[in-house]
Amino acid sequence: MTRNESGQFGRLRKRAAIFAALFFCATAVAAQDVVLRSEGGGLNISGPLIGFDGENIQIGSPNGPLTLRYDRVICEGVDCPDLATYVPELRLSGARRMADVLMPALVESFARSQQLQVTLDQIDDSHFVQTLQRAGALQPAGRFSFRTTNTDEGFADLIANETDIVMSVREVRRSEVRLGAEVGLGQLDDPRQSRIVGLDALVPVVAAAASVSAISLADLAAAYSGEITDWSKITGSSDPMTVHLGPVTNGQAQRFIDEVVRGGDRKLSIDIVRHPDNAAVADAVAGDFRALGVLPFTDVGNAQPIALRDACGFISAPRLTALKTEDYPLTAPMFLYLPKRRLPPLARDFLAWLRGPEAQLVVRRAGFVDQGAVPIPLDAQGQRFANAIAAAGNDMPLIELQRMVRVLAARVRLSTSFRFEIGSTRLDAQSRSNLLALAQAIRDDRYKDRPLMLVGFSDGRGAADANRDLSSARAEAVLRDLKALMGGSCQMAPSSRQRRLERPCRWAVMIPSGAVR
Repeated sequence: MTRNESGQFGRLRKRAAIFAALFFCATAVAAQDVVLRSEGGGLNISGPLIGFDGENIQIGSPNGPLTLRYDRVICEGVDCPDLATYVPELRLSGARRMADVLMPALVESFARSQQLQVTLDQIDDSHFVQTLQRAGALQPAGRFSFRTTNTDEGFADLIANETDIVMSVREVRRSEVRLGAEVGLGQLDDPRQSRIVGLDALVPVVAAAASVSAISLADLAAAYSGEITDWSKITGSSDPMTVHLGPVTNGQAQRFIDEVVRGGDRKLSIDIVRHPDNAAVADAVAGDFRALGVLPFTDVGNAQPIALRDACGFISAPRLTALKTEDYPLTAPMFLYLPKRRLPPLARDFLAWLRGPEAQLVVRRAGFVDQGAVPIPLDAQGQRFANAIAAAGNDMPLIELQRMVRVLAARVRLSTSFRFEIGSTRLDAQSRSNLLALAQAIRDDRYKDRPLMLVGFSDGRGAADANRDLSSARAEAVLRDLKALMGGSCQMAPSSRQRRLERPCRWAVMIPSGAVR
């Protein structure tokens, strides 16, 4: 654990301990506690108010959060909700990158879809409120309250019950999952407790005068761990390399460190130049031809973005389809993390609306990449085919590649892709969101009579037979999870050549029997 992680864990632990202490102060009713009684006197409990959704009240108890129907109890205490004046409120806290433009634009568009008007009140530099009002109504229909700081603070607020949703530009960390479970938030790494609202990307950047157009992930990680200190391995130049990164609390910088640098069992170099914000990183890199930085792709400023080269030699730039398919390695989903408790109906409606096409349009207009599926012609996969042909041999004969082309030639690839952890059938976070979106699209009958084909692939490491088995297992895993999401209403009909998922609503998913890598 690094010093920064240790400090963050300490802050989280302290705030969780304070919140947990509220659960266990059973000797007396604190000033902020409420008392819930039943009319017959059989129920008499007290605890801090956690939430109220207009129908159910949740309070802390010695055994964790307790949820009861509000119309079945008598509530006593200054914090008891008043149904006559109750206004649903959703509190959001976390990454400023999401809160500056994207989330307010989504709330405003959602309000319009509900025939509601929106007013914005800026409380201070890090707090603002969007109030939703129906024309002619005296009482607001709801409020969205924002606290804009960073991802770390968002999770700390959730654990301390000071927010309802975390705006995060990285995946939840194990320490946050553990503390969340301790205070009754559920399992924050459960796919059902998060949403991806859009896609961002991290890009390596250099000065416009630098003579480099691409860098491998391995070299990027080596540069940030201090293993590479000059440009000789990348450009042949002996010029020293200066490496730049955003502030310690920047969630995207944290993601880069977690997944790229430490993902290779490396430690972050102590010689990295840290900057207070992305603009400062861009300016520093743009002014030094020896510099290397990493920035969100919409914040590169005057610096020059360069492409990434993977282990197979593919060159990938952060373009629309590459981000949607996760072909670009540093695709960065933007998450909403939710507690395992009922939110007000307004909040539930908003979260459901986020999956629809109207929300995806807002994401695009805000400058990010939406998750809407787009078709990709087969001939756009030329680099992949060229690499596969070059790698063909005794264990993967050319005839197998020809068979793959025959199977896929009449079809169009959708940008909806499913990525897995190395050597496994476990989906990554973005792919879990893609699976939910695909299930919803099928339920909405967006594909009508068109069959969908799931084709499994592996990364090509190791023996061909093992990779073929892994490819099939991955396709089968997606099919199984998709069937579960569809509510078990789909029936499998085994076949010697393929497995088909039959459903009365006229769609099918197919897996070729000999999936190629």
